[in-house]
Amino acid sequence: QVQLVESGGGLVQPGGSLRVSCVASKSIFSIDVMGWYRQAPGKQRELVAAIISGGNTVYADSVKGRFTISRDGVRNAVTLQMNSLKPGGTAVYYCKAHLSGSNSGDSWGQGTQVTVSS
Repeated sequence: QVQLVESGGGLVQPGGSLRVSCVASKSIFSIDVMGWYRQAPGKQRELVAAIISGGNTVYADSVKGRFTISRDGVRNAVTLQMNSLKPGGTAVYYCKAHLSGSNSGDSWGQGTQVTVSS
């Protein structure tokens, strides 16, 4: 299992930017997939972006061109840079680590609230 701690949420106006980070308890490059998910009130949790161990990235269509996921090997962190935020981006954002192989399993962070409102 991997312990994950998110930070960086808050209140931002529509069109603004915000960065959320997730620090892992082990080397970020040893984790097969790191992902950011979000869950808005009354809705299911959905994938926002993910980065695979080899460096490939995946984005939800709704955030392509506005959000960027990246890794920081020094801090063992994954960061989601969110630009041009929309009110629909209001949600709790969760970080997830997926391990494959003999230690396979998913670990989740506690979540960080992002509110997009004027």
